[in-house]
Amino acid sequence: MVRRIASQVHQQVSRLMRGDYIKRQPAWFQAVLDYPPLPLPPKAPPARTQYDQHTKQTRPRKYDPKPLPVAYLEDKIRRQFFRDHPFEAFRPTTLVEAAGVEDIHPIRGEAWTRLRQRGRNPTPEDAVRFVLNLHEHHRKPLAEAYTTAVAQFRALRSEHHVATTFAVMEAEHLGAIFSRGEIEHGFEKEKKGLVTFERREELDEGAIAARKRWKAVVERNDGVKQWTKGEEYVRLWKEGVRPTYAPVLTKPLPAQPTTEDVAKSANFMQIRR
Repeated sequence: MVRRIASQVHQQVSRLMRGDYIKRQPAWFQAVLDYPPLPLPPKAPPARTQYDQHTKQTRPRKYDPKPLPVAYLEDKIRRQFFRDHPFEAFRPTTLVEAAGVEDIHPIRGEAWTRLRQRGRNPTPEDAVRFVLNLHEHHRKPLAEAYTTAVAQFRALRSEHHVATTFAVMEAEHLGAIFSRGEIEHGFEKEKKGLVTFERREELDEGAIAARKRWKAVVERNDGVKQWTKGEEYVRLWKEGVRPTYAPVLTKPLPAQPTTEDVAKSANFMQIRR
């Protein structure tokens, strides 16, 4: 991708003109060539943080073209937190920001002494920031700060769980009906799938028994289905014998009784009914 630098715009336009991407020379092109812009001064490297430097290394380090590993204390705390609380990673959260980036919380620094000051239902990120705040602004060791923050986080989680459970029980007692969510639908589909797995052996055994029960019965008559090249048919045709493919159609129909025969019968009145 082309770098968009203000002092190199005329060079990029010159290359585009040579490649026939720009057919007409811009009005400012000749003026910029006569008075080219000044080159940018060399940019100073940014200052490295104290967590990103190797403090134990006292001797001058040899030149190594590989970049140094970037390490932040928040990542170390976050890694240990989710190792101790793995199920916190399964809690649903939103990554969509509103009109802009979330504003910095007003309670921070030395004023932030308890995790509850950020709310009664803290997130894992709140716990990580609280550990870092205790370590940097209250001069607590990292292990002590982590223990304090985790204890307060678990207490608030337990309080929120108990309050939510009793609120649901109270709402159900008063007649509230909660719709099932996607997790419940997923559990129901899983149960149906397990039931089909359990019945698969029974279905397979029933199919095998059905295949054994029904067998084709074939009557073998020697000589009847042998090919005679039409000789038998020609012989019968010459003798005047008509084939009887449909005996029901060739048989004569019984004679229908006339009106006088019906009137003379004993059950004439019953027939009229």
